[in-house]
Amino acid sequence: MRALVLDAVRAQPEVRDVPVPTVPDSGVVVRVVATGLCRSDWHAWAGHDDDVAFPHVPGHELAGVISSVGPGVRTWKVGDRVTVPFVAGCGTCAWCLAGDAQVCPDQEQPGFTYWGSFAEYVAVHAADTNLVAIPESVDFATAASLGCRFATAHRALVGRARVTEGEWVTVIGAGGVGLSAVMIARALGARVIAVDRNAEALAVATDLGAEHTVLADGRDIAEAVAELTGGGSHVAVDAVGSEQTCADAILSLRRRGRLAQVGLLPPVDGHPRVPMARVIGWELDLLGSHGMAAVDYPGMMALIESGALRPDRLIERTIGLDEAAALLPVFDTATLAGMTIIDPTR
Repeated sequence: MRALVLDAVRAQPEVRDVPVPTVPDSGVVVRVVATGLCRSDWHAWAGHDDDVAFPHVPGHELAGVISSVGPGVRTWKVGDRVTVPFVAGCGTCAWCLAGDAQVCPDQEQPGFTYWGSFAEYVAVHAADTNLVAIPESVDFATAASLGCRFATAHRALVGRARVTEGEWVTVIGAGGVGLSAVMIARALGARVIAVDRNAEALAVATDLGAEHTVLADGRDIAEAVAELTGGGSHVAVDAVGSEQTCADAILSLRRRGRLAQVGLLPPVDGHPRVPMARVIGWELDLLGSHGMAAVDYPGMMALIESGALRPDRLIERTIGLDEAAALLPVFDTATLAGMTIIDPTR
């Protein structure tokens, strides 16, 4: 099969032929129809993830058709249309049995702990725990967009921050996960402020329901948010993952506010530095959000089927593996106003 391969940290990705993955005993192999290119994939390329062993095939947001099934799988068959959360739980631990596979201590992650979906085929472990059926009314590109960014934003706002109608929500970063957060927060009845350095991305955020936008052009983000909200947001989402964006999100909160940290923070001098004095003095809640388990997908998928949520509006373009190989090394600085989907057959 054709796949995008990384041979070392920060090496130029290459598209070449590699073996098709072997089906796991309790898993499946999926023929990839669509897979998302995400900032997390850039983190893997940049060497920020200790689980990655080279050579490596990245890719963790995927949708496709089951091509082979392991002997231990009970509920899936060849030909089923499926997607999968980017965290694949083991299916047997206490966390998985409680419905919290997203924090499974023995989790697998395609594109991180093993070869991922920037390829024509990918393996999925513990299929009965991790696979999600794609309704016929939902296309593969839309389903692929759910696996990391959209599902993570949904759980961050609904399951973690528990946003309620009328609250102010500030979203730092209007990339794929940030725009997902804007759409979902608005659907929850929140008043949304989007912050980004890209004016085009902010225009998309406005179209998706952001009441205000703030261009990150050197201005004091926290001060701008405080003026717009009369004292700060109830909830902030760091959808980028840097010391600056995390600090901006924390400082944009009002007293007793909640931060949903979604963006990955690469360590600086061992650990990211965040304004903990504000966290303590204002009794802020810092909430990590690490994807969403397959058991939580039905509610989100029902809203997509009904048209209440439209993740397809977040897809900016579809590219092939060769274009993805060129884009991945510069993805952290690319001026994109939405999600990029890869069709591995192109």
